[in-house]
Amino acid sequence: MIKKILISQPEPTSANSPYYEIARRHNVEIVFRPFIKIESLTPKEFRAQKISILEHTAVVFTSRHSIDNFFLLAKEMRIPVPEDMKYFCITETVAQYIQKYVQYRKRKIFFGTTGKVDDLVPLMVKHKSERYFIPLSDVHNPVFGELLDSKNIKHSDAIMYRTVSNDFTEDEPFDYDMLIFFSPSGVQSLQKNFPDFEQGDIVIGTLGPTTAKAVRDAGLRLDIEAPSPLYPSISAAIDDHLRKANG
Repeated sequence: MIKKILISQPEPTSANSPYYEIARRHNVEIVFRPFIKIESLTPKEFRAQKISILEHTAVVFTSRHSIDNFFLLAKEMRIPVPEDMKYFCITETVAQYIQKYVQYRKRKIFFGTTGKVDDLVPLMVKHKSERYFIPLSDVHNPVFGELLDSKNIKHSDAIMYRTVSNDFTEDEPFDYDMLIFFSPSGVQSLQKNFPDFEQGDIVIGTLGPTTAKAVRDAGLRLDIEAPSPLYPSISAAIDDHLRKANG
Protein backbone atom coordinates (compact mmCIF):
# COMPACT_ATOMS: atom_id res chain seq x y z
CA MET A 1 0.00 0.00 0.00
CA ILE A 2 1.43 3.36 -1.04
CA LYS A 3 0.53 6.22 1.28
CA LYS A 4 3.29 8.82 0.92
CA ILE A 5 5.04 9.94 -2.28
CA LEU A 6 8.08 12.17 -2.68
CA ILE A 7 8.15 14.24 -5.88
CA SER A 8 11.70 15.55 -6.17
CA GLN A 9 10.67 18.88 -7.68
CA PRO A 10 9.43 22.21 -6.30
CA GLU A 11 5.71 22.40 -5.59
CA PRO A 12 3.72 23.33 -8.72
CA THR A 13 2.56 26.93 -8.96
CA SER A 14 -0.60 25.90 -10.82
CA ALA A 15 -3.60 24.59 -8.88
CA ASN A 16 -4.37 22.44 -11.94
CA SER A 17 -1.29 20.24 -11.53
CA PRO A 18 -2.19 16.55 -12.09
CA TYR A 19 -0.35 15.67 -8.85
CA TYR A 20 -3.13 17.26 -6.78
CA GLU A 21 -5.76 15.19 -8.58
CA ILE A 22 -3.67 12.04 -8.04
CA ALA A 23 -3.43 12.76 -4.29
CA ARG A 24 -7.21 13.27 -4.07
CA ARG A 25 -8.18 10.29 -6.23
CA HIS A 26 -5.92 7.78 -4.47
CA ASN A 27 -6.00 9.34 -1.00
CA VAL A 28 -2.19 9.59 -0.80
CA GLU A 29 0.10 12.27 0.60
CA ILE A 30 2.38 13.91 -1.96
CA VAL A 31 5.41 15.84 -0.72
CA PHE A 32 7.33 18.15 -3.07
CA ARG A 33 10.93 18.07 -1.94
CA PRO A 34 13.78 18.60 -4.45
CA PHE A 35 16.88 16.41 -3.99
CA ILE A 36 18.93 19.07 -5.76
CA LYS A 37 19.12 22.86 -5.75
CA ILE A 38 20.69 25.53 -7.94
CA GLU A 39 23.57 27.54 -6.55
CA SER A 40 25.06 30.61 -8.24
CA LEU A 41 28.79 30.89 -8.84
CA THR A 42 30.58 33.62 -6.93
CA PRO A 43 31.85 36.65 -8.89
CA LYS A 44 35.40 35.40 -8.29
CA GLU A 45 34.56 31.98 -9.77
CA PHE A 46 32.92 33.59 -12.79
CA ARG A 47 35.81 36.01 -13.42
CA ALA A 48 38.24 33.07 -13.43
CA GLN A 49 36.66 32.02 -16.76
CA LYS A 50 37.91 35.31 -18.27
CA ILE A 51 34.72 35.96 -20.24
CA SER A 52 33.31 39.48 -20.51
CA ILE A 53 29.53 39.84 -20.71
CA LEU A 54 29.84 43.31 -22.25
CA GLU A 55 31.78 41.97 -25.24
CA HIS A 56 28.55 40.30 -26.39
CA THR A 57 25.45 41.67 -28.09
CA ALA A 58 23.01 38.84 -27.33
CA VAL A 59 22.31 36.35 -24.54
CA VAL A 60 20.87 32.85 -24.97
CA PHE A 61 18.63 31.53 -22.18
CA THR A 62 17.74 27.83 -22.03
CA SER A 63 15.92 27.97 -18.66
CA ARG A 64 14.64 30.27 -15.94
CA HIS A 65 17.65 29.30 -13.85
CA SER A 66 19.94 30.71 -16.52
CA ILE A 67 17.99 34.01 -16.45
CA ASP A 68 18.05 34.30 -12.66
CA ASN A 69 21.76 33.58 -12.36
CA PHE A 70 22.78 35.76 -15.30
CA PHE A 71 21.12 38.86 -13.85
CA LEU A 72 22.15 37.97 -10.28
CA LEU A 73 25.83 37.72 -11.17
CA ALA A 74 25.69 40.80 -13.39
CA LYS A 75 24.24 42.76 -10.46
CA GLU A 76 26.80 41.40 -7.98
CA MET A 77 29.63 42.32 -10.34
CA ARG A 78 28.01 45.71 -11.04
CA ILE A 79 27.87 45.04 -14.75
CA PRO A 80 25.21 47.24 -16.41
CA VAL A 81 23.44 45.06 -18.97
CA PRO A 82 22.97 47.27 -22.08
CA GLU A 83 19.39 48.17 -22.93
CA ASP A 84 19.93 47.13 -26.53
CA MET A 85 21.05 43.61 -25.54
CA LYS A 86 19.11 40.96 -27.47
CA TYR A 87 17.76 37.78 -25.87
CA PHE A 88 17.22 34.39 -27.52
CA CYS A 89 15.14 31.96 -25.45
CA ILE A 90 14.41 28.25 -25.74
CA THR A 91 10.62 28.79 -25.35
CA GLU A 92 8.12 31.65 -25.08
CA THR A 93 7.60 30.80 -21.38
CA VAL A 94 11.29 31.36 -20.70
CA ALA A 95 11.16 34.57 -22.75
CA GLN A 96 8.24 35.91 -20.72
CA TYR A 97 10.22 35.30 -17.53
CA ILE A 98 12.76 37.94 -18.59
CA GLN A 99 10.16 40.55 -17.60
CA LYS A 100 11.26 39.90 -14.02
CA TYR A 101 14.47 41.78 -14.84
CA VAL A 102 14.03 43.88 -17.99
CA GLN A 103 11.23 45.49 -19.95
CA TYR A 104 9.84 43.03 -22.49
CA ARG A 105 10.35 44.33 -26.04
CA LYS A 106 9.52 42.14 -29.00
CA ARG A 107 12.18 43.77 -31.13
CA LYS A 108 14.94 42.35 -28.93
CA ILE A 109 13.48 39.08 -27.58
CA PHE A 110 13.30 35.96 -29.74
CA PHE A 111 12.18 32.43 -28.84
CA GLY A 112 11.80 28.95 -30.24
CA THR A 113 8.54 27.03 -30.43
CA THR A 114 9.49 23.43 -29.63
CA GLY A 115 11.72 23.78 -26.56
CA LYS A 116 14.63 22.19 -28.45
CA VAL A 117 17.93 23.92 -29.21
CA ASP A 118 17.67 22.71 -32.83
CA ASP A 119 14.67 25.00 -33.19
CA LEU A 120 16.51 27.99 -31.70
CA VAL A 121 19.62 27.78 -33.90
CA PRO A 122 17.91 28.90 -37.16
CA LEU A 123 16.78 32.06 -35.34
CA MET A 124 20.36 32.70 -34.26
CA VAL A 125 21.65 32.09 -37.79
CA LYS A 126 19.34 34.87 -39.03
CA HIS A 127 21.19 37.16 -36.62
CA LYS A 128 24.65 35.81 -37.40
CA SER A 129 26.38 39.12 -36.77
CA GLU A 130 25.53 38.94 -33.05
CA ARG A 131 28.09 37.80 -30.49
CA TYR A 132 26.22 35.37 -28.24
CA PHE A 133 26.75 34.87 -24.51
CA ILE A 134 25.38 31.55 -23.18
CA PRO A 135 25.00 31.15 -19.38
CA LEU A 136 25.15 27.48 -18.40
CA SER A 137 25.06 25.08 -15.47
CA ASP A 138 28.19 23.16 -14.51
CA VAL A 139 26.30 20.11 -15.82
CA HIS A 140 25.24 20.71 -19.41
CA ASN A 141 25.09 19.07 -22.81
CA PRO A 142 27.90 20.29 -25.12
CA VAL A 143 25.84 19.53 -28.25
CA PHE A 144 24.40 23.08 -28.38
CA GLY A 145 27.83 24.68 -28.51
CA GLU A 146 29.02 22.18 -31.11
CA LEU A 147 25.96 22.96 -33.25
CA LEU A 148 26.69 26.69 -33.09
CA ASP A 149 30.33 26.05 -34.03
CA SER A 150 29.19 24.10 -37.08
CA LYS A 151 27.17 27.17 -38.17
CA ASN A 152 30.13 29.52 -37.51
CA ILE A 153 28.13 31.45 -34.93
CA LYS A 154 30.26 33.47 -32.52
CA HIS A 155 29.47 32.50 -28.95
CA SER A 156 30.95 32.23 -25.46
CA ASP A 157 29.76 29.48 -23.09
CA ALA A 158 30.04 30.54 -19.45
CA ILE A 159 29.28 28.56 -16.30
CA MET A 160 27.13 30.78 -14.06
CA TYR A 161 25.46 28.28 -11.72
CA ARG A 162 25.84 24.75 -10.44
CA THR A 163 23.59 21.89 -9.37
CA VAL A 164 24.24 20.75 -5.80
CA SER A 165 22.69 18.24 -3.43
CA ASN A 166 19.80 19.59 -1.36
CA ASP A 167 20.80 17.71 1.78
CA PHE A 168 18.30 16.28 4.24
CA THR A 169 18.60 17.34 7.86
CA GLU A 170 18.97 14.78 10.65
CA ASP A 171 15.46 15.45 11.96
CA GLU A 172 13.83 15.41 8.52
CA PRO A 173 11.66 12.30 8.11
CA PHE A 174 12.31 9.98 5.20
CA ASP A 175 9.29 7.71 5.33
CA TYR A 176 8.20 7.58 1.71
CA ASP A 177 6.63 4.67 -0.13
CA MET A 178 7.45 6.11 -3.56
CA LEU A 179 10.29 8.29 -4.87
CA ILE A 180 10.06 10.12 -8.20
CA PHE A 181 13.25 11.46 -9.83
CA PHE A 182 13.67 13.87 -12.73
CA SER A 183 17.46 14.01 -13.18
CA PRO A 184 20.56 11.86 -12.56
CA SER A 185 21.66 14.51 -10.04
CA GLY A 186 18.63 13.67 -7.91
CA VAL A 187 19.62 10.01 -7.83
CA GLN A 188 23.17 10.98 -6.88
CA SER A 189 21.79 13.15 -4.08
CA LEU A 190 19.83 10.17 -2.72
CA GLN A 191 23.04 8.17 -2.54
CA LYS A 192 24.91 11.06 -0.91
CA ASN A 193 22.23 11.66 1.72
CA PHE A 194 21.56 7.98 2.40
CA PRO A 195 24.70 5.95 1.61
CA ASP A 196 23.13 2.86 3.27
CA PHE A 197 19.82 3.24 1.44
CA GLU A 198 17.97 -0.04 0.96
CA GLN A 199 15.07 0.10 -1.46
CA GLY A 200 13.01 -2.78 -0.17
CA ASP A 201 9.36 -2.11 -1.04
CA ILE A 202 9.94 1.55 -1.92
CA VAL A 203 8.73 2.27 -5.46
CA ILE A 204 11.10 4.31 -7.63
CA GLY A 205 9.96 6.18 -10.72
CA THR A 206 11.77 8.39 -13.23
CA LEU A 207 11.16 10.83 -16.03
CA GLY A 208 13.58 10.64 -18.95
CA PRO A 209 16.02 7.97 -20.15
CA THR A 210 19.14 9.44 -18.51
CA THR A 211 17.45 9.45 -15.09
CA ALA A 212 16.25 5.88 -15.61
CA LYS A 213 19.81 4.84 -16.46
CA ALA A 214 21.12 6.57 -13.32
CA VAL A 215 18.73 4.54 -11.16
CA ARG A 216 19.79 1.26 -12.76
CA ASP A 217 23.47 2.20 -12.58
CA ALA A 218 22.99 2.81 -8.85
CA GLY A 219 21.85 -0.81 -8.50
CA LEU A 220 18.27 0.19 -7.68
CA ARG A 221 15.02 -1.27 -9.00
CA LEU A 222 13.15 0.96 -11.44
CA ASP A 223 9.40 0.43 -11.05
CA ILE A 224 7.97 3.36 -13.04
CA GLU A 225 9.47 4.84 -16.20
CA ALA A 226 8.17 7.67 -18.38
CA PRO A 227 7.77 8.64 -21.08
CA SER A 228 6.85 5.32 -22.64
CA PRO A 229 4.37 4.07 -25.24
CA LEU A 230 1.88 3.48 -22.42
CA TYR A 231 2.64 6.58 -20.33
CA PRO A 232 3.47 9.85 -22.11
CA SER A 233 3.84 11.63 -18.75
CA ILE A 234 5.17 10.68 -15.32
CA SER A 235 1.86 11.70 -13.72
CA ALA A 236 -0.02 9.21 -15.92
CA ALA A 237 2.47 6.47 -14.97
CA ILE A 238 2.12 7.25 -11.25
CA ASP A 239 -1.67 7.29 -11.50
CA ASP A 240 -1.77 3.87 -13.14
CA HIS A 241 0.71 2.37 -10.69
CA LEU A 242 -1.36 3.60 -7.73
CA ARG A 243 -4.53 2.21 -9.30
CA LYS A 244 -2.94 -1.24 -9.49
CA ALA A 245 -1.09 -1.09 -6.15
CA ASN A 246 -3.77 0.52 -3.98
CA GLY A 247 -6.88 -0.72 -5.76
